[in-house]
Amino acid sequence: MKRKYSRHANMPKQAAVLVLAVLSASVYATDGVTESTPLTHTDRMIVKYKTTPLQAMASGARVNAMAERLVTAQRVGQQFGVNLKNFRQTATGAQVMKLDRKASLDELNKLAVQMKAQDPSIEYAEPDRMMKPLFTPNDARYSEQWDLFETTGGMRMPQAWDLATGSGVTVAVIDTGYRPHADLTGNLIGGYDFISEMEISNDGDGRDADARDTGDAVVAGECGNGKPKQDRSSSWHGTHVAGTIAAVSNNSSGMAGIAFNAKVLPLRVLGKCGGYTSDIADAIIWAAGGAVSGVPANTNKARVINMSLGGEGACDTTTQNAINSARANGAVVIVAAGNENQNAANSNPANCQGVVTVAATNRSGGRAYYSNYGSVVDVAAPGGDVRSSAANGILSTLNTGMTGPGVDNYDFYQGTSMATPHVAGVVALMLSKNPSLTPDQVETTLRSTTRAFPAACSQCGTGIVDAHAAVVAAGGGTTQPPAGEIESNNTMATANTVVSSGMTLTATMASSSDVDYFKVTLPVGKTLKSVMIPGSPLADYDLYLYGDTGTLLASSEQGAGRTDTVSGSNTGTRSVVRYVAVKYYSGGVGTAGGKYSIQFTW
Repeated sequence: MKRKYSRHANMPKQAAVLVLAVLSASVYATDGVTESTPLTHTDRMIVKYKTTPLQAMASGARVNAMAERLVTAQRVGQQFGVNLKNFRQTATGAQVMKLDRKASLDELNKLAVQMKAQDPSIEYAEPDRMMKPLFTPNDARYSEQWDLFETTGGMRMPQAWDLATGSGVTVAVIDTGYRPHADLTGNLIGGYDFISEMEISNDGDGRDADARDTGDAVVAGECGNGKPKQDRSSSWHGTHVAGTIAAVSNNSSGMAGIAFNAKVLPLRVLGKCGGYTSDIADAIIWAAGGAVSGVPANTNKARVINMSLGGEGACDTTTQNAINSARANGAVVIVAAGNENQNAANSNPANCQGVVTVAATNRSGGRAYYSNYGSVVDVAAPGGDVRSSAANGILSTLNTGMTGPGVDNYDFYQGTSMATPHVAGVVALMLSKNPSLTPDQVETTLRSTTRAFPAACSQCGTGIVDAHAAVVAAGGGTTQPPAGEIESNNTMATANTVVSSGMTLTATMASSSDVDYFKVTLPVGKTLKSVMIPGSPLADYDLYLYGDTGTLLASSEQGAGRTDTVSGSNTGTRSVVRYVAVKYYSGGVGTAGGKYSIQFTW
């Protein structure tokens, strides 16, 4: 038996790579201080009735039955000291009911339970929770877009732009609407204002085809329950998000958007104090081409939906149903992880099913101090950190107005709200090269082509999104994955990414101290099999399989000239990262005697 060195000698321990980050609260910057303000009260309920019995009734009987349902709901509401009135119907057929006062989510969840107990025709009932934009603005301005091109913390955009620029793809930005901006002119298309509450809309009317942002400034305490604690200027949040995705490029001014030939469909759902779940859900459905009562058909169907917003608690049934509808229509839903520096399992929509959840990294490529984390996060992207310098934030289009609109400008923000449009822009590039990709295929490709974190980012997804690798793997690029090993790959952090099953790479054991690492993102239910064949009968190299934190999962230590094989299955509920390592034991090295081939299948 040949002697082997320790399996753990010189083994770098990569941080685990799956993260969940949800948006349980808005985060704002006030004189450099970050304030977390979860919205815990609302004055609306969403009630979904079982519709089948009503469909069989005559119209008059149906009206009477609906009136009886309201009376039953009102009786239950009186027990909780609230009066309920029908307000409107959502795109999924649920009824939005208006309360005569704001009540806590805990109180309204109890009301929902009692409503279902008193009326068996109710399919589900839940509070119509308020969502808010996630951001931490800073008033300094610089022109550097490190998030696009810097080696350490950037997205490798210049290489990706050689392959795609987003042509033919529409990205819906579900946010505060937009301000007309010189650097967005030509890339804004259609849009709609989905805010149904006059007090929130701040534009003098309800729903209409004008998605322009009139401002979301509030004074201290205006949103109820003592919030916000201080006066807030207008954020122009949706305009900042839209610029990251598709600001015009090559126009000799301003900044470059990630998918600068894509179109942005602005959908206004957030106004003063935030926005309601029911309005957001309608916008999600409509963005992807679904029908919403009272709203004209969407003639600019979006393939990508960006939601840099959120609220606390589990994923609402209303929101999940809307996401399911959008996915069924082919839309990829990208959501922010949240800015509370916590596990985001109790926040939404980042904890909804079928979304791509995004954590934020700083300029050093590590987890931004505010970013949420956890097992539902898919990937990370630059979100910035302006504490030491505004230049370390994310630059994008903005407006100078403190309350109402002013003039065009640019500014640096930080937050998972800023990280999310980075990923939405990359997805637009992917779909412009390969429109046939499904939402699941997009998510798998994004996760499998990330690059390793250059700094600590525990539970931040599989890595930082690599725009160039994602576009290549999407199948539409002219650059093909390499047929051979690319040095250096002597650590997990520099491992060569294997982008598809069936790949066979040629490689070289450069010296007796050489170790070659290869990274695979293994889908749910798949078994990775790696086979290493030495190129010389004298060569004795060994094969090892590691988990994402450096834990040894399998090994093969055959003798000289023998083939080594390792395998491992993913029995979990999400894709996982695996590392395959080839290590020298004895025999030939270098270009003359150190050749070998390695195959990956799953």
